[in-house]
Amino acid sequence: MTLVRLVTTGPLDAPVVVTAMDGWVDSGSAATMAAALLAEDGDTMATFDSDRIYDFRARRPTLEIIDGMPRHLTWPELKLVRRRLDDRDILVLSGPEPDYRWQQLAAELAQLARMLEIQEWISLGAIPAAVPHTRPVTVFGTASRNGLLRAQVEAGPIGTMTVPAAAISVLDLALSGAGVPAVGYFAQVPHYVSGEYPAAALELLSILEQHLGITIPHGTLEEEARALRSRLDAAAAADAQTRAYVERLEGMVDEARLPSGTELISDIERFLRDRGAETDTRG
Repeated sequence: MTLVRLVTTGPLDAPVVVTAMDGWVDSGSAATMAAALLAEDGDTMATFDSDRIYDFRARRPTLEIIDGMPRHLTWPELKLVRRRLDDRDILVLSGPEPDYRWQQLAAELAQLARMLEIQEWISLGAIPAAVPHTRPVTVFGTASRNGLLRAQVEAGPIGTMTVPAAAISVLDLALSGAGVPAVGYFAQVPHYVSGEYPAAALELLSILEQHLGITIPHGTLEEEARALRSRLDAAAAADAQTRAYVERLEGMVDEARLPSGTELISDIERFLRDRGAETDTRG
């Protein structure tokens, strides 16, 4: 393995991998927020060759300057962290989505998974969708075979949907092809919300708890979710057009009319356009 650098080894108890990366499949930073809490205080098991998987012009390191003197660089980093929860080993793979060598990375992680005898591969994600912030977060699932999804999450969306792939999807397919059961849980985030959406992170953690039979500390997510809900409610109340739009979305959800594949694709394309504009501005 040339991209993966194993830091520690040792016996693992029924290990599973939970992975989340930023990018378009991390709307509201919900998946990476959940992964960060899951990995908190864990031990690094493996690191990755950042020079070979990242474009530092697109993902620039941050420079700390103290009293006019450059002091410290923080580089984009993908890590595999081991966390012990309720007498089992949870390995969390998280960080910025790589820019390069997706297929090689997937092949090496499949090799590592076989070596560590990984029992299951779980991907977390969040996508922008035509859903209101006033209703519970909806999560749909993917699975490499029937019967793997839990927490009353259904596979979906129904039918064929063709969208730009994320790195976690490439990993998911590689791991399932290597014989590791693979599932994905994807929260739907209101497409009109900018910034972090802690309610979706909370829902992903709740599903993980049910799926794995463990308890995960939620940190300050509950308070953050309540505070954001209050701000969004106030914004909707202050603008008639926004209020009407949220009410229309509420009606769709209350009638159990989930967004179609075409609507989801439209929301995703809008999100990608907006994200591209933000990147151009930062560059």
